[in-house]
Amino acid sequence: MRVGLVGYQGCGKSTLFSWLTGVAPDPRAHQGQKAMAQLEDPLLEQLQQIYQARRATPAALELVDTPGLNRSGEGNAARLAALREVDALAVVVPVFAGADPQQDLKQFHEDLLLADLEIVSRRIQRLEQSVKKPKPNREQELEELEALRKLQAQLEQGRPIVVEELSRTQYQATRSFRLFAEKPQVVILNVAEDQAGEEDHQRWQQQLPEAVVVPLGFEVETQSLPTAQREQLAQEFGIVPVERQQVLEAILEASGQMVFYTGNAKEVRAWLLPQGATALEAAAKIHTDLARGFIRAEVVPAPELVRCGSLREAKAQGLVHLEPKTYKVQPGDLILVRHN
Repeated sequence: MRVGLVGYQGCGKSTLFSWLTGVAPDPRAHQGQKAMAQLEDPLLEQLQQIYQARRATPAALELVDTPGLNRSGEGNAARLAALREVDALAVVVPVFAGADPQQDLKQFHEDLLLADLEIVSRRIQRLEQSVKKPKPNREQELEELEALRKLQAQLEQGRPIVVEELSRTQYQATRSFRLFAEKPQVVILNVAEDQAGEEDHQRWQQQLPEAVVVPLGFEVETQSLPTAQREQLAQEFGIVPVERQQVLEAILEASGQMVFYTGNAKEVRAWLLPQGATALEAAAKIHTDLARGFIRAEVVPAPELVRCGSLREAKAQGLVHLEPKTYKVQPGDLILVRHN
């Protein structure tokens, strides 16, 4: 799961990258810097005790810190191109030095819309040249051209693409474009310390209810302090603190991801999987061989397994069940794949 951190120059996204991953920003990484951000998971530690596993591997997000966008738009096409391959966007919006977060966010979405318009328009230009020549797939290209022209007109009117509203032809024509309209987004409001009080927090939540409010400067400056001292400082300065885990969970929720588990004496591990995915897809996530030889999935809710204290007791209580490949994995499931 790759998440692109994006925003205008000076918004604080590189600081966010460093805070979430523990990796210092590299000014030489002109095409973007990548690092993993591990999710804290107390449940994983409890599973490790049950299985007496040698190691526990938490789930992790791959964060990509991309070059900051220029507010004038100059050079943004190349910077945005690096974001095409990510699965979700974390948009960092500053709330300091007189910044207007709502205007910033509006301008950012306009920049994404223009980037989508550019890629759709380029494909239209190629098709317009291609359909002039007789060929076996000319009718198919004409159908694609008509579908894309409708999307182009929509984008030119300033209306973003809504994936759920695409026709079959439009979806097939655009699925390789990695359009920004298709990418889940979470907004991170980087608030200054004097904008991070309880009333400020409530105001930002009312204005931008989808946003996560983070006093990033305070969090970075105090991250090495003991929890009690950090909380005391937050109280003295009237700041609503935010845990790193809260931000990562907000990214997970916005991107439609969930956690499932596997366990044995060698390793217990947490995995990320799209919500609504099947047992077969979970098996493929673990290893492609498991998906090819899939027979059944032995499933138990991990919190219930922890409550029982052992797999034997969970089975005695009827909590372990066998499921086919079409079973929809639930958040927190622990899965053992039976396979050939």
